[in-house]
Amino acid sequence: MTIGLGSGRAVFALADALAGAEPDKPPVRVAVASPVTAARARASGMEVVTLDDASRLDLSIDGADEVDPRLDLLKGGGAALLREKLVMACADRVLIVAERRKYVQRLGTLHPLPVEVVRFGWHTTRRRLLELVGEAELRHGPDGRPLVTDEGHYLLDCPVPPGDLRALAAAVKGTLGVVEHGLFLGVADEVILGDDDGSVAVLHPGDPALQD
Repeated sequence: MTIGLGSGRAVFALADALAGAEPDKPPVRVAVASPVTAARARASGMEVVTLDDASRLDLSIDGADEVDPRLDLLKGGGAALLREKLVMACADRVLIVAERRKYVQRLGTLHPLPVEVVRFGWHTTRRRLLELVGEAELRHGPDGRPLVTDEGHYLLDCPVPPGDLRALAAAVKGTLGVVEHGLFLGVADEVILGDDDGSVAVLHPGDPALQD
């Protein structure tokens, strides 16, 4: 198998858990979405390949900032949403691992929607986005400078307005200057949610919504 790995704490924990788990077997082969994930995977003894070399992935494993009852996702808090989407698009199955507190009734409840935009003329892209969302704040890094993604773009964090998320996703993606957005709709085949008490909920598309 070749497995796709996204980024974030859940993926890093998985990489650490697999470290040396089966020393007598060939290393797990992975394509990764970020340099940080690549470093953790190599430290765990995994064989890291490029997405181009892998072509198709048997499984993609990633986390999420939010999960709703339809198992739609909001991602991008770690600024790797474009690469994560590319990895998922190559996978036969997508598994999401997240904390139970990230389960929400509507995406945008806990986190803004990240929108990745080209740096050239980003102010004009922002003006176009404001026709769709109420605000679009440029994300900054710990050094106070605008955060630049692995692909060299800026991120604008936007509140999720009321209305149909699929229509919003299409409108945002169709905005000139936008590269990608953090709505991952209809991509998850299975979601595993872990709670603080150690309990786990396993969800599939079409399952009844969890109760608060």
